Amino acid sequence: MPRFLIILSIVYIVLAIYGFQGFKTLFKSTWIQILYGVLFLAALLNFIIRVLNYTPGDGVRGQIATAGGIFFSFLMLGLVLGIILLLEDVVRLFVFGYNKIAGLTEPQAKFFPSRRKFISAIGLGIAALPFGALLYGMYRGKYNYKVLTYVMEFDDLPDAFDGYQITQISDVHSGSFDNRNKVAYGIDLINKQQSDVILFTGDMVNDKAVEMEPWADLFSTLEAKDGKYSILGNHDYGDYTEWPSDEAKAQNLQDLKDLQKEMGFDLLLDTHRYLEKDGQRIALLGVENWGRGGFKKAGDLEKAKAGVSKDDFKILMSHDPSHWEDVVIHDDYHFHLTLSGHTHGMQFGVEIPGWVKWSPVKWRYKYWAGVYEELNQFINVNRGFGFIGYPGRVGIWPEITVITLKKKGLT
Repeated sequence: MPRFLIILSIVYIVLAIYGFQGFKTLFKSTWIQILYGVLFLAALLNFIIRVLNYTPGDGVRGQIATAGGIFFSFLMLGLVLGIILLLEDVVRLFVFGYNKIAGLTEPQAKFFPSRRKFISAIGLGIAALPFGALLYGMYRGKYNYKVLTYVMEFDDLPDAFDGYQITQISDVHSGSFDNRNKVAYGIDLINKQQSDVILFTGDMVNDKAVEMEPWADLFSTLEAKDGKYSILGNHDYGDYTEWPSDEAKAQNLQDLKDLQKEMGFDLLLDTHRYLEKDGQRIALLGVENWGRGGFKKAGDLEKAKAGVSKDDFKILMSHDPSHWEDVVIHDDYHFHLTLSGHTHGMQFGVEIPGWVKWSPVKWRYKYWAGVYEELNQFINVNRGFGFIGYPGRVGIWPEITVITLKKKGLT
């Protein structure tokens, strides 16, 4: 068994046993206590079996992703409950020590104070929140599609494009899908927006082109008057799985490009197109993936904008928002609107419009979800249509973005 799995299993078992001390304080029934142990043990064994039978190159999806999600949910239950019980034990130890030092002779002073039901109840209640949320995120949250609408005004938008509507989707991660009806519902929801153009900003698959094949017929039904355009994301290059040869990896990428074309997408690889209406036009540019840190930096903005005038109204598709932060907003061209994805909002967080917008991913990305403005340029970071790794979403729901362009001062 891999060392990391042994260590993780030991930590998990310790947390489960420690949390059980509070659980049995509340529930005296032997059968309920046995059920606690059986559920914790089943989650661990299922996870171990899936990991040991995992074939490198298959990607983290399907049964192993579900097993990991359930395991992580129980791990969080034990961790949160364990922290609260540990704090209580520190207090109990302090009280015991004080009684000893003070020389109290009452019989109860010779022993640890009993674990209080109230603290155990509070601990279990708090621990149940992330536990329940993670399970709900796997059961319902991952297909809880939300249509987010924005109206953006620009001084120099061509008059003909006043009211022009864009639908953006991102991060499909088709290799993670496990419910055809739910995905079909999401596709239908995109089409119901009746936008002028559909823009997909990368990560069609987790690793391999074949992941998209069972879903290609659904995505082929996406329709927009001015077409649908796409770019590549970091996962589309096949960098996170094993290949028998460089040729096989290259062929996989070509297969994905061909498949996108078959589905009706115009894949923009460091190039641009013009969207035309009533004799006026706006430039649509698309770059290959460019990410900060260890992510692929294949995108060539200079190549994409070759032939585009500085005076053109410009929309840029770039998968990773760090590209916008590090390169795009400082470019001598003015990119009015950039569309990105990549972060998924970490698939976990809290969002109450107008009040709270938080996810741990904010510590990694400054621009991680929604619309931002810098130097009179805008970016929308789409939260993603699909999911990867943790097979669910909590608080950060799958997103279909609808953006309406408006000309300032035009009535």
